[in-house]
Amino acid sequence: MERTLLKVHGSGNTFYLLETKDENEFDWVALTKWLCHPQNEGGADGLLLVCPSKFAHAKMRVINADGSEASMCGNGLRCVARYVCEKMNRTEAIIETMKANLKVKKESALFETIPTYSVAISPVSFQLASLPMHYKNKPQIQHEVIEEFSPTIRFTAVSVPNPHLIGIVSDYYIKHRSHQFLLAQFLNNENEYCPDGVNVSYVFPMTDDSIYVRTYERGVGFTNACGTAMTASALVAKLNGVVQKDVVTVYNPGGFVRCEVKDEQDLLLIGNATVTVICQLTISENNFSWIHCEPTEETVQYDKCMQYVNNRTKPYLQ
Repeated sequence: MERTLLKVHGSGNTFYLLETKDENEFDWVALTKWLCHPQNEGGADGLLLVCPSKFAHAKMRVINADGSEASMCGNGLRCVARYVCEKMNRTEAIIETMKANLKVKKESALFETIPTYSVAISPVSFQLASLPMHYKNKPQIQHEVIEEFSPTIRFTAVSVPNPHLIGIVSDYYIKHRSHQFLLAQFLNNENEYCPDGVNVSYVFPMTDDSIYVRTYERGVGFTNACGTAMTASALVAKLNGVVQKDVVTVYNPGGFVRCEVKDEQDLLLIGNATVTVICQLTISENNFSWIHCEPTEETVQYDKCMQYVNNRTKPYLQ
């Protein structure tokens, strides 16, 4: 069977996007692992499935590179938002995700003519049980030192709804990622704190309305960006006085987004939704092969955006 896939990204967080009318059509885990292998056309961070929904304009499922399924993905949702809105000739829509039906909307470009969409991020909880996470019978961890993790870094645990551990750090921990890597590896293997693993983000304050975020994503590893992590990081930074404004620019290894933080339950993630390749694929049971892949011109425009990001972050991260 021949199918068309799009290779897409939000802030460098790369996915294949496939529409299906039947969620049981294929072994999605097997397909995802094949698509995402680094030696296969550069791989990807996961597969975005666009499915029919009884409650919204479409349903999104997110299969991570390792075959696990994420409850939400902010960067992926922007790409699904663009696909659904363009297909239905709409400027906004409702997309069903695992834990919430979320509003998406086409926005003015953040940089030159790059397609830009906003997505609502919800629900938000600081209860450790929502991640789940266990630590000394505490109900929450908000901007606290966890001695077992670091004697100096202040951490916040939050689900949005993906589980996140957010650390506010100095530039040293951004330039040298070994501490973050070791902690994330520990928390995403068998451990007493996070039985289902957790996304670990380190946040460096740049100005009163901008931060830099690097994320080790559960099921993926270090990624160019994670939409829910960037939103959670902006929320944590605002609540703890790291930034002062309600609109926070979040830079990351794959680009930048803007997060609107009006309150804990009113969060908006705004960023690019870029299509880099249009692919034709043959699928036969668990056998997959490429027919044709055609790059788009959108990559050139995003390269200009990355030059802008590098110029903005270089003074802080030299």
